[in-house]
Amino acid sequence: QVQLVESGGGLVQAGGSLRVSCAASGIIFTINAMGWYRQAPGNQRELVAVITSGGNTNYADSVKGRFTISRDNAKNTVYLQMNSLKPEDTAVYYCNAKLTTIKTGPRYELSYWGQGTQVTVSS
Repeated sequence: QVQLVESGGGLVQAGGSLRVSCAASGIIFTINAMGWYRQAPGNQRELVAVITSGGNTNYADSVKGRFTISRDNAKNTVYLQMNSLKPEDTAVYYCNAKLTTIKTGPRYELSYWGQGTQVTVSS
């Protein structure tokens, strides 16, 4: 009923840049926040960046100054521009959306995840 489709991952050398995108579709009423999380092998999933419908952002300390999150509300799409990439940024990046649906109504916020996209930074 709601799908999050990610794109843009890949392999890049240290110091390079990548942009990942995530488009939400389906019976969406409102999207309150969209964000990116990542999980490296053997590690827990961690927050990378989040952006609210009003444009407020929050970043993990490890990516501040290097990553920029943005969203296009008309397209229900969130972007993560990643610059000055480091090998330790290597992980599967997951999109998350906190949203309400037409079916469940505006009072119940649900959380949806994308399938993940691999980002690999070589040294």
